[in-house]
Amino acid sequence: MSEPAPYPVGSPGPPPVCPRHHDRVAYVRCQRCGQPTCPECQRPAAVGIQCVGCVNAAAKVAPRTRTVLGGRSADGGPIVTMTLIGICVVLWLLQQASLRVYQELAFAPAIGDQQPWRFVTAAFLHGPLIHILFNMFALWMLGPYVEQLLGRARFLALYLLSALGGTVAYLWMTPVTSRVGLVGASGAVFGLFGSLIALNSSLGRTTHGIWLNLAINAVLPFLYPAIAWQAHIGGFLTGLLLAWLMTRRQGRSPLAWGGVTAVGLALIAASAARYLLV
Repeated sequence: MSEPAPYPVGSPGPPPVCPRHHDRVAYVRCQRCGQPTCPECQRPAAVGIQCVGCVNAAAKVAPRTRTVLGGRSADGGPIVTMTLIGICVVLWLLQQASLRVYQELAFAPAIGDQQPWRFVTAAFLHGPLIHILFNMFALWMLGPYVEQLLGRARFLALYLLSALGGTVAYLWMTPVTSRVGLVGASGAVFGLFGSLIALNSSLGRTTHGIWLNLAINAVLPFLYPAIAWQAHIGGFLTGLLLAWLMTRRQGRSPLAWGGVTAVGLALIAASAARYLLV
């Protein structure tokens, strides 16, 4: 028994439609999968076009390019640096509106063991306008270069651990009972200075300008006693160590992240030991 066909014998059949947009006729086909592809889903290829699905699938398995020091390179500019600057600026504006921001996020040795998040959050707060302007200018100058060399993830880890290292150094060089607040990104910024020495040395680049800048900053605590020079030292040494670890064997990922983890655990242990030894 035969049934009538929906189209006459020999007819071309229904027009092809895009699999992603069923209401669109598509006579152009993907060079990889051969499916019809509408203009919105077409992507230029070396020969012909590919559909957006094939392009996305290829991107997932394609090897990621890396920086000269082994970090994952990414387009879009210094996103992490600008995000850090943005967070600091927003929190500074909130500080001007409410004292509670300072009270909840600033670090003081007397409460650090009960509220450990302050070890890091203090690095996103600032005092007078000149304080945040100086630190954000330094971050804007140094951050993009270091972020480009290390990649976003390792740069963020270095920045945050340098901030933590600065706070831990301040804790060890200040009475544990002190309630004097510590704020500012100086520890993290000095961590970037330290990282530049290790990074430029590994690349055979000069470090003279960095040492000169450090010498100038070393004099500032004598002119302005309120500056927490302890955080500067701690951040600098932490950044220097982390960058040195990240440059070993061209910054291979397991060794680099193993070093980052070890430094982070050591800083946590050092802060705990300070409170236990009181």
